[in-house]
Amino acid sequence: MSKKIALVGIGKIARDQHIPSLAASAAFELAATASRHGTVEGIDAYPDLASLLAERPDIPCISLCTPPHVRYDDARRALEAGRHVMLEKPPGATLSEVHDLAALAEAKGLTLFATWHSRHAPAVSAARDWLANQTIRRLEIRWKEDVRHWHPGQDWIWEPGGLGVFDPGINALSILTAIYPHPLHLTRADLRFPENRDTPVAADLTFADGRGTDLRAAFDWLKEGSPEWDMHIDTDAGYALLSEGGARLSINGVETSAHAGPELEGEYPALYARFADLLAAGASDVDLSPMRHVADAFTLGRRTTGAAFNW
Repeated sequence: MSKKIALVGIGKIARDQHIPSLAASAAFELAATASRHGTVEGIDAYPDLASLLAERPDIPCISLCTPPHVRYDDARRALEAGRHVMLEKPPGATLSEVHDLAALAEAKGLTLFATWHSRHAPAVSAARDWLANQTIRRLEIRWKEDVRHWHPGQDWIWEPGGLGVFDPGINALSILTAIYPHPLHLTRADLRFPENRDTPVAADLTFADGRGTDLRAAFDWLKEGSPEWDMHIDTDAGYALLSEGGARLSINGVETSAHAGPELEGEYPALYARFADLLAAGASDVDLSPMRHVADAFTLGRRTTGAAFNW
């Protein structure tokens, strides 16, 4: 039997991914929304989460799609009201916020799910399994796209807590932390900020794994044309390319098949399938390793200032 769920924040990501995924889900029924402006035809709409929680005690699950720097208050409000919570990526504006939410969920016996949709791209699990048996010599991430295409007019991404280029870059870091077979940590970050914005438009990162591996990432938010969401990996068994945001894997020039499983349903349907499994098990999933690398980048970051960014 499906569980009722409410969506909070009816913006671009909710319309593009969450609403279609819920419409196709056997595990969940979209029963209500909360948003200052957006609504979904045929679904009960509330102006804010507080109103929804007060009027709909029959809805046990809340999926938060609001920007990360305003998400904490709603997540805490939902947990305090006894509702299970699913968080769009990144799960919050700070690590401390999400640690607090995780502790509250545990104390109340509720499920908290910090999602990383890119980990469910079709070839990610195949890349993880192949790398588990290889000696990695070099890994280079190139994650470059056009912010004007993917976040048109969304000024919140340039505000403190909006993450700037790390909004897409954290997708790469979520894949890296899922497939890399050893612990790794950031050692250097070079961040470029537009002169009129508070978050970076580009970043170059260097990591270490204690094995001398060459580990780098380059993020850029001003690439025109087709996006570049690739990982280039040199190993003792040859060269692997994980491309198109984790959708395709080739090894020594031969494209492999992704593993069968929930990844093939699509990234966001797989997230809701995972949420359903966590609810059934009475468990939470709050892996903050991608977000920790972003926090380290801001801690270590060498700042340079570039041209102003305007829409």
